[in-house]
Amino acid sequence: MVVAVSGLGGTGRRRTAGRGLVAAAVLAGAVACAGGGAGGSAPASGKAPEAFGAAGYRGLTPGQAKDAALATGALQAAPVSTLGGCTDFSYQGGPAPDPARMAAETAAETRSKDLNAKADEAGAKAEQGKAGPGASAREYADDAGRQAEAARLFADATQAIVDEMKVREARDAAFAAAGGASFGKDGLRELAAPAGARTAEGVGAGSTLEELKQAYGSRGLELRKDGRYQVSAQGPAGWMLEFTVADGKVGSVTLVNRDLKCV
Repeated sequence: MVVAVSGLGGTGRRRTAGRGLVAAAVLAGAVACAGGGAGGSAPASGKAPEAFGAAGYRGLTPGQAKDAALATGALQAAPVSTLGGCTDFSYQGGPAPDPARMAAETAAETRSKDLNAKADEAGAKAEQGKAGPGASAREYADDAGRQAEAARLFADATQAIVDEMKVREARDAAFAAAGGASFGKDGLRELAAPAGARTAEGVGAGSTLEELKQAYGSRGLELRKDGRYQVSAQGPAGWMLEFTVADGKVGSVTLVNRDLKCV
Protein backbone atom coordinates (compact mmCIF):
# COMPACT_ATOMS: atom_id res chain seq x y z
CA MET A 1 0.00 0.00 0.00
CA VAL A 2 1.33 3.45 -0.88
CA VAL A 3 1.53 5.75 2.15
CA ALA A 4 0.56 9.34 1.34
CA VAL A 5 2.76 12.22 2.63
CA SER A 6 3.89 15.35 0.76
CA GLY A 7 7.21 17.08 1.17
CA LEU A 8 7.54 20.11 3.41
CA GLY A 9 6.59 23.18 1.48
CA GLY A 10 6.72 21.24 -1.76
CA THR A 11 4.27 20.14 -4.41
CA GLY A 12 4.49 16.37 -3.86
CA ARG A 13 1.12 14.66 -3.72
CA ARG A 14 2.10 11.67 -1.58
CA ARG A 15 2.61 11.15 2.13
CA THR A 16 0.00 13.85 2.89
CA ALA A 17 -1.77 12.07 5.73
CA GLY A 18 1.43 11.06 7.47
CA ARG A 19 2.83 14.55 7.20
CA GLY A 20 -0.27 16.03 8.79
CA LEU A 21 -0.02 13.77 11.83
CA VAL A 22 3.70 14.36 12.13
CA ALA A 23 3.29 18.13 11.76
CA ALA A 24 0.57 18.30 14.42
CA ALA A 25 2.65 16.37 16.95
CA VAL A 26 5.86 18.28 16.34
CA LEU A 27 4.13 21.68 16.23
CA ALA A 28 2.50 20.99 19.58
CA GLY A 29 5.97 20.40 21.01
CA ALA A 30 7.28 23.53 19.34
CA VAL A 31 4.59 25.69 20.93
CA ALA A 32 5.32 24.18 24.34
CA CYS A 33 9.06 24.79 23.95
CA ALA A 34 8.57 28.33 22.70
CA GLY A 35 6.16 29.00 25.52
CA GLY A 36 8.79 28.26 28.15
CA GLY A 37 11.79 29.81 26.44
CA ALA A 38 11.47 33.40 27.54
CA GLY A 39 8.83 32.97 30.20
CA GLY A 40 9.09 34.60 33.61
CA SER A 41 11.45 37.36 32.55
CA ALA A 42 10.43 40.89 33.33
CA PRO A 43 11.94 44.29 32.59
CA ALA A 44 14.85 45.26 34.81
CA SER A 45 13.84 47.15 37.92
CA GLY A 46 13.54 50.87 37.30
CA LYS A 47 13.81 50.50 33.53
CA ALA A 48 10.79 51.15 31.37
CA PRO A 49 9.97 48.25 29.04
CA GLU A 50 10.54 48.76 25.33
CA ALA A 51 7.38 49.13 23.24
CA PHE A 52 6.49 46.26 20.93
CA GLY A 53 3.45 46.25 18.66
CA ALA A 54 1.89 47.06 15.31
CA ALA A 55 4.47 49.79 14.60
CA GLY A 56 7.27 47.27 15.05
CA TYR A 57 10.26 47.37 17.36
CA ARG A 58 13.54 49.31 17.48
CA GLY A 59 12.95 50.87 14.06
CA LEU A 60 12.01 47.54 12.46
CA THR A 61 8.62 47.77 10.78
CA PRO A 62 6.16 45.36 9.13
CA GLY A 63 7.13 44.49 5.57
CA GLN A 64 10.42 46.39 5.78
CA ALA A 65 13.10 45.39 3.25
CA LYS A 66 15.93 43.37 4.74
CA ASP A 67 18.65 45.85 3.77
CA ALA A 68 16.68 48.72 5.29
CA ALA A 69 16.17 46.73 8.48
CA LEU A 70 19.86 45.91 8.77
CA ALA A 71 20.65 49.59 8.25
CA THR A 72 18.77 50.44 11.47
CA GLY A 73 21.53 48.79 13.50
CA ALA A 74 18.94 46.87 15.54
CA LEU A 75 20.00 43.52 14.15
CA GLN A 76 23.23 41.58 13.96
CA ALA A 77 24.78 41.61 10.49
CA ALA A 78 24.84 37.83 9.95
CA PRO A 79 21.73 35.62 9.98
CA VAL A 80 21.19 32.92 12.58
CA SER A 81 19.04 30.75 10.28
CA THR A 82 18.07 30.43 6.61
CA LEU A 83 15.91 27.35 7.05
CA GLY A 84 12.91 27.12 4.74
CA GLY A 85 13.94 30.11 2.67
CA CYS A 86 13.37 32.68 5.41
CA THR A 87 16.34 34.59 6.79
CA ASP A 88 16.34 35.13 10.56
CA PHE A 89 18.46 37.65 12.46
CA SER A 90 19.04 38.15 16.18
CA TYR A 91 18.90 41.56 17.78
CA GLN A 92 22.14 43.27 18.70
CA GLY A 93 23.32 41.66 21.91
CA GLY A 94 21.39 38.48 21.17
CA PRO A 95 22.68 35.02 20.25
CA ALA A 96 25.40 34.92 17.61
CA PRO A 97 25.07 32.67 14.55
CA ASP A 98 25.83 29.03 15.35
CA PRO A 99 27.56 27.51 12.28
CA ALA A 100 27.03 23.96 13.51
CA ARG A 101 23.29 24.45 14.00
CA MET A 102 22.92 26.20 10.65
CA ALA A 103 24.79 23.37 8.92
CA ALA A 104 22.48 20.84 10.59
CA GLU A 105 19.45 22.79 9.40
CA THR A 106 20.72 22.85 5.82
CA ALA A 107 21.55 19.13 5.91
CA ALA A 108 18.13 18.17 7.28
CA GLU A 109 16.31 20.33 4.75
CA THR A 110 18.38 19.04 1.81
CA ARG A 111 17.95 15.40 2.84
CA SER A 112 14.18 15.85 3.21
CA LYS A 113 13.85 17.42 -0.24
CA ASP A 114 16.04 14.78 -1.89
CA LEU A 115 14.27 11.82 -0.31
CA ASN A 116 10.82 13.24 -1.04
CA ALA A 117 11.76 13.69 -4.69
CA LYS A 118 13.08 10.11 -4.88
CA ALA A 119 9.98 8.76 -3.15
CA ASP A 120 7.68 10.61 -5.54
CA GLU A 121 9.63 9.25 -8.53
CA ALA A 122 9.57 5.69 -7.18
CA GLY A 123 5.87 5.95 -6.40
CA ALA A 124 5.11 7.11 -9.93
CA LYS A 125 7.08 4.21 -11.39
CA ALA A 126 5.33 1.74 -9.11
CA GLU A 127 1.94 3.09 -10.10
CA GLN A 128 2.69 3.05 -13.82
CA GLY A 129 4.24 -0.41 -13.74
CA LYS A 130 1.47 -2.25 -11.92
CA ALA A 131 0.97 -5.77 -13.15
CA GLY A 132 -2.57 -6.25 -14.42
CA PRO A 133 -4.74 -9.32 -14.93
CA GLY A 134 -3.02 -11.94 -17.01
CA ALA A 135 0.49 -10.67 -16.27
CA SER A 136 3.31 -13.18 -16.12
CA ALA A 137 5.01 -14.32 -12.92
CA ARG A 138 8.03 -12.23 -13.85
CA GLU A 139 5.88 -9.12 -14.30
CA TYR A 140 4.26 -9.68 -10.90
CA ALA A 141 7.69 -10.08 -9.34
CA ASP A 142 8.95 -6.90 -10.96
CA ASP A 143 5.84 -5.10 -9.76
CA ALA A 144 6.40 -6.32 -6.21
CA GLY A 145 9.99 -5.09 -6.36
CA ARG A 146 8.93 -1.63 -7.47
CA GLN A 147 6.27 -1.45 -4.75
CA ALA A 148 8.80 -2.51 -2.11
CA GLU A 149 11.32 0.09 -3.27
CA ALA A 150 8.66 2.80 -3.23
CA ALA A 151 7.57 1.79 0.27
CA ARG A 152 11.17 1.92 1.50
CA LEU A 153 11.70 5.39 0.06
CA PHE A 154 8.38 6.60 1.46
CA ALA A 155 9.47 5.46 4.92
CA ASP A 156 12.86 7.18 4.54
CA ALA A 157 11.20 10.37 3.28
CA THR A 158 8.73 10.39 6.16
CA GLN A 159 11.56 10.03 8.67
CA ALA A 160 13.41 12.86 6.93
CA ILE A 161 10.33 15.04 7.32
CA VAL A 162 10.26 14.25 11.04
CA ASP A 163 13.96 15.08 11.34
CA GLU A 164 13.52 18.36 9.49
CA MET A 165 10.56 19.36 11.62
CA LYS A 166 12.57 18.70 14.78
CA VAL A 167 15.22 21.07 13.45
CA ARG A 168 12.51 23.62 12.69
CA GLU A 169 11.12 23.19 16.20
CA ALA A 170 14.52 23.94 17.72
CA ARG A 171 14.97 26.95 15.44
CA ASP A 172 11.52 28.33 16.27
CA ALA A 173 12.01 27.86 20.01
CA ALA A 174 15.35 29.70 19.91
CA PHE A 175 13.84 32.51 17.84
CA ALA A 176 10.91 32.95 20.22
CA ALA A 177 13.09 32.83 23.32
CA ALA A 178 15.72 35.36 22.25
CA GLY A 179 13.68 37.52 19.89
CA GLY A 180 14.61 38.55 16.40
CA ALA A 181 13.42 39.37 12.89
CA SER A 182 12.53 37.00 10.07
CA PHE A 183 12.50 38.01 6.40
CA GLY A 184 10.81 36.37 3.44
CA LYS A 185 10.62 37.24 -0.24
CA ASP A 186 8.50 40.34 0.47
CA GLY A 187 10.49 41.71 3.39
CA LEU A 188 10.05 41.48 7.13
CA ARG A 189 7.35 38.93 7.93
CA GLU A 190 7.84 38.27 11.65
CA LEU A 191 9.24 40.02 14.71
CA ALA A 192 9.74 38.20 18.00
CA ALA A 193 9.89 40.34 21.11
CA PRO A 194 12.77 39.93 23.54
CA ALA A 195 11.85 39.24 27.16
CA GLY A 196 11.99 42.87 28.27
CA ALA A 197 9.59 44.24 25.66
CA ARG A 198 5.90 44.86 26.26
CA THR A 199 2.91 45.63 24.08
CA ALA A 200 1.05 48.90 24.56
CA GLU A 201 -1.33 46.98 26.82
CA GLY A 202 1.57 45.87 29.02
CA VAL A 203 1.70 42.22 27.91
CA GLY A 204 5.01 40.43 27.45
CA ALA A 205 6.96 37.37 28.52
CA GLY A 206 5.93 36.51 32.07
CA SER A 207 2.45 38.08 31.88
CA THR A 208 -0.28 35.78 33.12
CA LEU A 209 -2.92 34.25 30.88
CA GLU A 210 -5.51 36.25 32.78
CA GLU A 211 -3.65 39.47 32.04
CA LEU A 212 -3.49 38.50 28.36
CA LYS A 213 -7.23 37.88 28.27
CA GLN A 214 -7.99 41.10 30.10
CA ALA A 215 -5.85 43.08 27.67
CA TYR A 216 -7.17 41.58 24.45
CA GLY A 217 -10.38 39.70 25.18
CA SER A 218 -12.54 42.59 23.99
CA ARG A 219 -10.45 42.89 20.79
CA GLY A 220 -11.17 39.36 19.62
CA LEU A 221 -8.34 37.36 21.20
CA GLU A 222 -8.65 33.76 20.05
CA LEU A 223 -6.92 30.47 20.69
CA ARG A 224 -5.61 28.88 17.50
CA LYS A 225 -5.52 25.16 16.80
CA ASP A 226 -1.73 25.18 17.20
CA GLY A 227 -2.08 26.40 20.79
CA ARG A 228 -1.09 30.02 20.20
CA TYR A 229 -3.30 32.96 21.12
CA GLN A 230 -3.68 35.64 18.47
CA VAL A 231 -5.31 39.02 18.04
CA SER A 232 -5.20 41.66 15.34
CA ALA A 233 -2.25 44.00 15.82
CA GLN A 234 -4.53 46.82 14.65
CA GLY A 235 -1.92 47.99 12.18
CA PRO A 236 -1.22 47.06 8.56
CA ALA A 237 -3.65 44.53 7.11
CA GLY A 238 -2.85 40.90 7.90
CA TRP A 239 -0.54 41.56 10.84
CA MET A 240 -1.30 39.76 14.08
CA LEU A 241 0.07 39.61 17.59
CA GLU A 242 0.66 36.01 18.62
CA PHE A 243 1.34 34.74 22.12
CA THR A 244 2.56 31.37 23.33
CA VAL A 245 1.35 30.39 26.79
CA ALA A 246 2.67 27.67 29.07
CA ASP A 247 1.78 26.98 32.70
CA GLY A 248 -0.54 29.97 32.75
CA LYS A 249 2.07 32.50 31.62
CA VAL A 250 2.99 34.16 28.35
CA GLY A 251 6.23 32.74 27.01
CA SER A 252 6.71 34.74 23.82
CA VAL A 253 5.14 37.54 21.80
CA THR A 254 5.45 37.89 18.03
CA LEU A 255 4.20 40.34 15.43
CA VAL A 256 3.61 38.32 12.27
CA ASN A 257 1.86 38.22 8.93
CA ARG A 258 1.32 34.57 7.99
CA ASP A 259 0.31 35.56 4.46
CA LEU A 260 3.89 36.64 3.73
CA LYS A 261 5.87 33.63 2.58
CA CYS A 262 9.54 32.76 2.86
CA VAL A 263 9.98 32.01 -0.86
